[in-house]
Amino acid sequence: MSKDFLQNQGPAHVALNYGGRDEVARATKRLAYDVQKGSLDPKTIDEETLPKYLDTYVLPDPDLVIRTSGEARISNFLLWQSAYAEYEFIDTLWPDFNKETFKQTLDNYVGRSRRYGGVST
Repeated sequence: MSKDFLQNQGPAHVALNYGGRDEVARATKRLAYDVQKGSLDPKTIDEETLPKYLDTYVLPDPDLVIRTSGEARISNFLLWQSAYAEYEFIDTLWPDFNKETFKQTLDNYVGRSRRYGGVST
């Protein structure tokens, strides 16, 4: 992996004290409020509507989610946004996560075939 690739990927985001279920529940309440006050027609609600109410609406969906500490679960993290993300489950603990671990994880990710829910032909 080239140094340019790592430098040109834009900012990384870290979420602390975050819960995906709570985020979806709050987004749904905001959406319901807009329906109630008449600024949103319920017939127009589709899978493109809800993300506009999420905390992360200004961010692109993640391409890669790195789960540290050897846990093989998503832990209530970006439940809606990570529908088509690739996951890397690594044994490294967060305090020990460093540039080399990050590079290795990205190298693994780059070698994957992204299908976004589709089937390879």
